[in-house]
Amino acid sequence: MLRQTFGGAALGFSRITGIAALGFAGAIVLANAIMVPAGLPLTGAEIGEVNAFFGARGDAVAVASALTPAAWLLATLFGAGAVSALRRSERDRGEAWSLLGFAGLALQNATFAAVIAIRLALTSTAAPGNATTGGLWVLHDALFTLNGTFLALALIGLSVAGLRAGLIRPWHGTLGLTAAALLFGSATLTPLIIDHAGPLGLLGLAGWLMWVVWIIAYGLTLIRLNPAP
Repeated sequence: MLRQTFGGAALGFSRITGIAALGFAGAIVLANAIMVPAGLPLTGAEIGEVNAFFGARGDAVAVASALTPAAWLLATLFGAGAVSALRRSERDRGEAWSLLGFAGLALQNATFAAVIAIRLALTSTAAPGNATTGGLWVLHDALFTLNGTFLALALIGLSVAGLRAGLIRPWHGTLGLTAAALLFGSATLTPLIIDHAGPLGLLGLAGWLMWVVWIIAYGLTLIRLNPAP
């Protein structure tokens, strides 16, 4: 059993990284709880709506953006903890699914850093008739939607690794793989989602909500690797 294969130091690290997963989930939910009620335009929104939001709600963008560096740090820490908990079992089988998952986390951090940078730039450039705003918003939408590819990588890698090692339960793995399919489908349909605001955007939203539940459950799993005092 995995619980028996780790010494006290490894188990302590596992608990820290499990808490990091919960912190990451809390940070991204809080950031969205700030931006969505403030009126963040949906993917494919008209440029007039974009200018109105970023011109008037730079405060909300700044507050939400301030949460993201911590979120990226916590996501990376969670990924390291998951890899630490899974690699011994994987090496015995000659596999590296957890490394695929960690790569997905790292790539989504980098992609979303670009998304946040564009949002901050829009707070300075948003103005009626500014052509720069339109180009930035299209780039924002493309990166935001394509990021589903990297979330899917993280979900597939860590779900498959967790299932094969017996670290996570079947329902948890199924949740992760389903979310990965939705997010990858959304990324594949990026041109349509950008050009036609509508129900296609719900694919990514559903996958993202499942991703949040998945990472919370994974965090709790890592925390429980520690024996009770």
